Formats: sequence, structure tokens, C-alpha cells
Amino acid sequence: MSDTVPVALSDRNNKPDDKMIASMIGDKMKFWKEIMNYLNENHTGATGDWNFYNDGKQWLFKMMHKKKTIFWSGLVNDTFRITFYFGDKAEPQILSADLPQKLKDDFKNGKRYGKIRAMSLIINDMEDVSSVKKLTEIKVRMK
Repeated sequence: MSDTVPVALSDRNNKPDDKMIASMIGDKMKFWKEIMNYLNENHTGATGDWNFYNDGKQWLFKMMHKKKTIFWSGLVNDTFRITFYFGDKAEPQILSADLPQKLKDDFKNGKRYGKIRAMSLIINDMEDVSSVKKLTEIKVRMK
């Protein structure tokens, strides 16, 4: 996850739960729930959990579909960020998807980590939620 926006959960002794998340992201909780409900309803086998990672000294939410990581999420400044990691072979699907042009440009020009690139969204509205759903579908379909 990018260092430009600080993640809010750095106390290893306080594992996030719905009450804590709601207190930190306020009205954006409706977007969190929308994304989680979408995954539960559309992807049998999708599971997520909060884990504390020593390398970043922070709690991150890891959403999985079977054994594949779909995305990572962290709480930031009254909202949350979701980050997907895609290999180069996902580029045609992402560039042809019904996504905001800024997201496509960010992916195309994003920093490469070997053969993968990160795609992060700060969730502020339903358009962001829609983009998360579309990127989830691309991620789940990728082999």
C-alpha cells in the first residue's frame, strides 16, 4: 500500500471489528458493507480477515477467493483504501473495462513490482464501490 496516505490501524493489540471500523470511517461504513455484501452474494468462497503485518506496522484486511488474494484494504482518514495487484496479462481487461479513465491511466503508468502493478482506490462514493466490484470480477476471472 502506498505511503502517501497513512493507515489508521497501527496498534497490534486492537484487532479491528465492525464497531471499530464504523467509528473510524463513519458514513463510509455503508460502502464497506456494500462491498462485503457483494462479495458474499456473488463469490461463494470469498473470505476476509484482518491481520497485523509487522513490515508495515499496521492492520490490513485481506479479501480472498478460495486461495487467491482479491484485494487488501486499510482504513485511512475517515474512509478506507482498497488495493488490487494485477499482473501484466490483466492490462487488456482493465483498459477495456467500464472504469474511470483515471484508474486506467493510473494502472497503465503505475509502478511495477516485477510483473505486477498495484491499483489503489480511496473509497468516497458509489462510483468507487462500482469500480471495486468491476475490478473484483477481473481479478477473480484471472488465472
